[in-house]
Amino acid sequence: MSSTEAVTLTATALPGLPLVQPGDNLVEIILAGVARAGLTLQTGDALVIASKIVSKSEGRFVDLYTVQPTSEAQRLATETHKDARIVQLVLDESRALSRTAPGVLVVTHRLGFTSANAGIDQSNVEHGDTRVLLLPHDPDASAQRIRQGLRAAAGVDVGVIISDSHGRPFRVGNVGVAIGVAGMPAVLDLRGRPDLFGRHLKISIQAYADLVASAAHLLTGEADEGRPVVLLRGLRFAPLAGTAAELNRPPEMDLYR
Repeated sequence: MSSTEAVTLTATALPGLPLVQPGDNLVEIILAGVARAGLTLQTGDALVIASKIVSKSEGRFVDLYTVQPTSEAQRLATETHKDARIVQLVLDESRALSRTAPGVLVVTHRLGFTSANAGIDQSNVEHGDTRVLLLPHDPDASAQRIRQGLRAAAGVDVGVIISDSHGRPFRVGNVGVAIGVAGMPAVLDLRGRPDLFGRHLKISIQAYADLVASAAHLLTGEADEGRPVVLLRGLRFAPLAGTAAELNRPPEMDLYR
């Protein structure tokens, strides 16, 4: 692409989406939202879908009264000032503890990434005082099912990202990240490509799906916005099938753990 060519990326938060319930058909909900926005899905579009509505549709709720904390969960609850039942769920969803402190419980999630509270959430959850919502069991598979459903219903091939919000150890604030990817690259290896002056890049690897998720996150928000699906048009991504697992840094390459 020439540097003199205008490049446009549009992002549209789909309007009028309902509060998702277990068993709801997200493909139908998304297509209805696209129509309400006055648009038609096109091959090459990308959809960024908040993990929360995917989890809700998959029934990933847990009633807290059903959780029996272990002694380890009770110990960590005292240390972190958290509900021992939620701590138990965090442990159940995790491979290992990373950091603990008052108000902080950072873990390596069973999906391979590091996050606070294993992504377990009570915000924007009906009856959130007594139940919580887990992340999708397999976000890559969820993204692939939605992509295949959209292809069957609309006859188009789109990229799908399941997004979540993560903090970062050396920066303030949350950003959107991809925890599920289908039909588009997760990572772009730019090594070997020339820069503007002909020097070849040596270390540039782009977290492409995270960049897309974070762009959509500007519209999705985290509070009462009610905009869990964003359509992005104009990305021109390579026809490579990525998975969110590619975004997890291998432990042997992690200098900080």
